Amino acid sequence: MPGIDGFEVAETLSGFNKTKEIPIIFLSAVNTDKKFITKGYESGGIDYVTKPVDPDILLLKVKTFYRLYEQTLALNETQQALISEIETRKKAETKLKERVDHLHSTLESLPQIAFTANAEGQIEFVNEKWFKYSISAETFPKTHPDDKNIRDEWLLAMGSGNALELEVRIKEIDADIFRFHLLRIIPIREQEVIVKWVGTFTDIDDQKQIEKKKDEFLSIASHELKTPLTSIKAYIQLLERTLNAEHSSSTSKYLNTVQNQVSKLNSLIADLLDISKIDNGKLKMNKKLFNFENLLSNVVDTIYHTHENSNIRIEREGDAIDQPVLGDEIRIEQVLINYLTNAIKYSPDSKRVIIKTEQENTQIKVDVTDFGIGIPEHKQKNIFNKFYRVEESSLKFQGLGIGLYICSEIIRQHNGTFGIQSQTGQGSTFYFTIPLN
Repeated sequence: MPGIDGFEVAETLSGFNKTKEIPIIFLSAVNTDKKFITKGYESGGIDYVTKPVDPDILLLKVKTFYRLYEQTLALNETQQALISEIETRKKAETKLKERVDHLHSTLESLPQIAFTANAEGQIEFVNEKWFKYSISAETFPKTHPDDKNIRDEWLLAMGSGNALELEVRIKEIDADIFRFHLLRIIPIREQEVIVKWVGTFTDIDDQKQIEKKKDEFLSIASHELKTPLTSIKAYIQLLERTLNAEHSSSTSKYLNTVQNQVSKLNSLIADLLDISKIDNGKLKMNKKLFNFENLLSNVVDTIYHTHENSNIRIEREGDAIDQPVLGDEIRIEQVLINYLTNAIKYSPDSKRVIIKTEQENTQIKVDVTDFGIGIPEHKQKNIFNKFYRVEESSLKFQGLGIGLYICSEIIRQHNGTFGIQSQTGQGSTFYFTIPLN
């Protein structure tokens, strides 16, 4: 190049970021002294070749140096990628630490006992309130001997990946009384993978005591009301016989109305007693083999008798149940009466109810279908809950919302299933299944 020699060109190329990695080989037939060779290397050359030159060796050198150049570029790119990844990880770790610190700070400020654990269930953090109930951050608070084991229940939850919600009784280290707490442990997921669990113990003992007193009051009140009702009903029957003998039709009609109302009140009290038994785990089933067809026939007769003024028509479809059923006949009758009574109540403009029975190898299924007001889909999941009533019908139709709850408990204790299929304005089908034996 005019005005510049090879050494200066090499120095210039070495001074730019884009060209400094280019391998430079000096080739000279004039400057063959040691000082020129030294200057070539100092200028950034990687080799200095003097003529005469073997072309094959020169070509091999060029190929070798070029390969080294490419490898150097690849190493540099890898290094930059590693540096970038390290920086990204450092930022992610910093951000994660900030999130964890914020979580711990939040849990520390809660009024509940709170903790976190890793994906495998090893406890990583507990707040200060934990140590009022446990001497170790790695040990759950002591539970009442009759309660479920926390660790066992949590292992089941971890196996399914679901949150755990469990009522347990725990006590402070220095206390003698166990208090009810609601334990909730929820999974924290990142990209659909559980990375952490967060749990809390919430003291619900005061609430449980209030519920207990309410249930006790309900039970006592129901029993106290049932006693005079039984006497009233007996005296009404005696009075009715007397009036029938005297042929007093108008008075007999009034007494019949009174007796119907007493029967309704008696049924309501019976339901309240059942609620009390369910809440206290005392609703027992007296299971024996019985003839389902006879039971169903008696239930239909009862419904016709108690709904004389409704002009309802009950139709039967499906299979005849020709095998004996093992269950509590009185309680299954209660379920059937409830289903049919509801079907009539909530379809005031329809005079038709269908009972469909199906017999499979190991169970029977009973459907009760009406053509009434129906139930919105988003409210169907709550229809078997205690005291639940659909708002749209609660003002028009009387009831406490306990009948279906009692039915669901009866079917559960028969190891059966229950449910509903409904469309607003088109009616509902309530069903249940129970094993044959």
